[in-house]
Amino acid sequence: MMILGLDTSGPACSVALTKDGALVQEIVMNTSLTHSETLMPAIEKVMEGANARMNDLTAIAVIAGPGSFTGVRIGVCAGRALAHASNVPVCRINALEALAAGAPNAKGIVCPILDARRMQVYSAAFKTGADGRVERILEDDARKLADFLEMLPGDEDLYFTGDGVAVHESVISEILGKRAHFAPVHMRILRASSACFLAEGKKDEWMKHDRLTPIYLRAPQAERERNEKLSRRKV
Repeated sequence: MMILGLDTSGPACSVALTKDGALVQEIVMNTSLTHSETLMPAIEKVMEGANARMNDLTAIAVIAGPGSFTGVRIGVCAGRALAHASNVPVCRINALEALAAGAPNAKGIVCPILDARRMQVYSAAFKTGADGRVERILEDDARKLADFLEMLPGDEDLYFTGDGVAVHESVISEILGKRAHFAPVHMRILRASSACFLAEGKKDEWMKHDRLTPIYLRAPQAERERNEKLSRRKV
């Protein structure tokens, strides 16, 4: 079984290839270039490095959000096109779940947070096993950080990961004290390899390319601003 993983949902662009449960190739780029510029060349390099062809694939795993609206669209559209051209199924992977799966040895409850701007974080909470399996204990949402912290169990250690840590680490430490633990900088980046490994356990969720949709937790900014303007006009 050969799975190609794609992630363009956040600041980093990542492509990975796994074969029979083993990581074969992975590229992670955290540059100022747009994902539309870096994704396809990265896919070509990963496939060439593994001496693999697109028709060798069993499935394509796409991290479909939550995350950057533009980034999510790039990954989803690329995943649809590649799956259609290769005649393979796709697996829709949640970004927060993939972050949790990337922290199998974390102490306590894993709390992935992604910077959603507007004083919010995309967040959820999971328990993880040593084998990388994750058990969800709090659903995804776009929340104010303080609201998220209040929803977490009050008697367990909490392990924070994701790009939201860089923005909110000091506030989290101030509120939670010694209960808060943070992933090191190099482990906060979402990786496409996590999508590949999760997809292996989600075969019943594999789908045709045209069924792949983004995971949005709130409306795009342009839509929110338009609705705000309409609301003001009504008043």
